[in-house]
Amino acid sequence: MSTDVGTPEGANARELVHFVTQRTRFALLSNILQHPEQLPSMYELEQLNPSVSEATVYKHVQKLIDAGVVEAVSLPEDERRQGLPWKFYRLTDEGRAFLDDHNLLEAEETLQRIYETISDKSDKMVRYENAPRPDRHR
Repeated sequence: MSTDVGTPEGANARELVHFVTQRTRFALLSNILQHPEQLPSMYELEQLNPSVSEATVYKHVQKLIDAGVVEAVSLPEDERRQGLPWKFYRLTDEGRAFLDDHNLLEAEETLQRIYETISDKSDKMVRYENAPRPDRHR
């Protein structure tokens, strides 16, 4: 494998493709890609997956983090605002490269356009969507 993505329990590239394309995990990766900043909060991921329990969303995000495909990033303490999220999730550089190498990013622009058409977002969802995000440049 040409990337440094940590594989679950030593999986090879084919096994990692299978791992990331599991229905819930692939939906979460799609949610990250379609988010306007590609940095959704856990709440946003939960709201975008109403048929999945919050615990299941959290568990699968953690599995993606453990595999090195996704990382959690936080706002600096002095930029955090009460009532707004401060922890967000994005693809790692290695995760993005792995997905690209395996043609799993082809729908990225379409996903973003679909996200823009969601019109029944709650006020909380809109507030969270517009919350400050960490600088995308590390």
